Amino acid sequence: MQITKAEIKLINALKKSHGRKKHQAFLVEGLKMVEELLATPIEILLLVAIPEWESENKKYISLPFYRSIEERELQKLSSFTSSNQLIAVARLPKTKPFEVLDSDLILALDTIQDPGNLGTIIRTADWFGVKKIVCSKETADIFNMKVVQSSMGSVFRMHLYYTDLLPFLEEHSSSHTIYGSLLSGENMYSQTLKSSGIVVIGNESKGISPEVQKLISKGIYIPRASHSKAESLNAAIACSVILAEFCKSN
Repeated sequence: MQITKAEIKLINALKKSHGRKKHQAFLVEGLKMVEELLATPIEILLLVAIPEWESENKKYISLPFYRSIEERELQKLSSFTSSNQLIAVARLPKTKPFEVLDSDLILALDTIQDPGNLGTIIRTADWFGVKKIVCSKETADIFNMKVVQSSMGSVFRMHLYYTDLLPFLEEHSSSHTIYGSLLSGENMYSQTLKSSGIVVIGNESKGISPEVQKLISKGIYIPRASHSKAESLNAAIACSVILAEFCKSN
């Protein structure tokens, strides 16, 4: 069945945050990402593909959500600059209760606003086995297309939770060490890092907010080379270095 004008309108609407909220759905593009999505229990509402992909994946053609589209028309819908074969529309997963265990290592994101950074952080956390991420309400939308793409499928496997960060940290400050990436912190490599705790990563330009800094129980600092002139690390890169050290220490 060919894609309809209404379905094209839906795909375009989902490129915006208000469209995703209105329709309770999000977009996934590209062969690898859609294959990752199809392997999850997330509900697929629409799968749109060009004839080339269709000929090699005939098992999907009979499904009620499958639609065919010409390549030139798909490229008009796609955010990819290079050729793309398929786009999927999926139902936004229902928010699950966020349980914090004493043994958990949790990542807390304080206003990470760049979608590419957020997606990379999610992918990094997945790599190092950190499955729970708490996001401040000012953090970018995890179902923004750039976040989904840069996470390379990790967003489908993680438990992400949006909340007011201050009350969350206050609630768990007695049971978990709250680590924060701070220029004023102690050299990360000279500290003993626990296997559990909450690791706070701050905003790309402003770092961890002053209010959240007051709740940090252990500031950590990634030392730079003595001859380096760089002022700071990208938030996603800093997160990678920190989680690698936690993984190494435990």
